[in-house]
Amino acid sequence: MMQDKAQPSGSAQGQPLPGKLNLVLAATVSAGALLLLLTASRLPLPGQLLCGLVFAQLLLTNHQLIHEATHDLLHADPRVNDGVGVALSWLFPVSFTLMKVTHVVHHCCNRSDHEMFDCYYPEDSRVIKWIQWYGLLTGAWWWLVPLGSLLLAIHPAWLRSPPFRRARTTQALFDDFGPKEIARVRRETVLGLVFWILAFRLLELDWGALFLLYALFGFNWATRQYVTHAFTPRDVVNGAWNLRVGRLHGLTLLNGQWDRLHHQHPHVSWKHLPTLAKGMEYDRGYWTQYLRLWKGPRPCREKGPDCLSRRGYEVME
Repeated sequence: MMQDKAQPSGSAQGQPLPGKLNLVLAATVSAGALLLLLTASRLPLPGQLLCGLVFAQLLLTNHQLIHEATHDLLHADPRVNDGVGVALSWLFPVSFTLMKVTHVVHHCCNRSDHEMFDCYYPEDSRVIKWIQWYGLLTGAWWWLVPLGSLLLAIHPAWLRSPPFRRARTTQALFDDFGPKEIARVRRETVLGLVFWILAFRLLELDWGALFLLYALFGFNWATRQYVTHAFTPRDVVNGAWNLRVGRLHGLTLLNGQWDRLHHQHPHVSWKHLPTLAKGMEYDRGYWTQYLRLWKGPRPCREKGPDCLSRRGYEVME
């Protein structure tokens, strides 16, 4: 299915990973998220909303740290990298192995028909496409990620059943889950359930506050997932935008606004992306692109690119 593609030139590989900084960030974000959940559980609705706004952005940083771990960039020691990645993923909540495997699929199939959410072919159902698109923008699809993680742990055959195999967006998503990956997903899911049981008992969390904070995060996260990819060229490597953001916003995203640069250099730490970006211009403003998303998907007649092979992804700089 996946075809090799020439790798982009110019890399910051060889620069040391900011392992200590990443661990400090991971500890800070985790402690902050739990503190916000604890605080919100003891406040009326206005206070919960305020906590939720902070929580929604803080967990974007958490997701970016998970993202670094999926690329083995969180820490030079693979055991620390994956161990911290697993712990951070409990806050999402999702299996880290599921995130790691499917994120590689994203890099290999970016802007292919498997990831064509922002446009539709003449033969596609416009109604279904618009439901998918606004489900993504409103955060409805975030709820499917923890559910999919749980389903994969309980009965992985469900995710290889005809409905998933027929849908373009999930045809290739679960192909790389072998017995070892499934075993890890199950182990991480059990540990994640233990984590949340202890969190509820020790912090006396309130279900209503938890639901509200995660609904706000789901909305924030879902939009963030596609804002740098929507309406980009149908190209596996270059199908992403570099978006202009404020300094604080860029820090919380761990330089995630340089998404095309990241796709060109997926094995470079977030800390070194600005070095690669020197002399480059942003494609457009973040909020201009965000507002553009709400106009809905567009018709498309352009053929999607072939997916990149796993080997092709691994040898990229």
